[in-house]
Amino acid sequence: MPHTDLLPSLLLRINKNLLALEAAIMELTNWVDQRGAADVAVNVRGALDVIDHNEEFIKMTLAVMMTPE
Repeated sequence: MPHTDLLPSLLLRINKNLLALEAAIMELTNWVDQRGAADVAVNVRGALDVIDHNEEFIKMTLAVMMTPE
């Protein structure tokens, strides 16, 4: 298997890891927010918005890359 065939699978797994980290960070953010550090929680949620903003583009691009020619 050529290395270029591995790229879409690699990117898919990296994206899955990113989403898992996002979920874990959101859990921690909610915990922090419940303990009175709302300003920290707001900042973290703002940073996580970047992941949400880019998710649809990443999914579409991966779908294109994984489609046989």
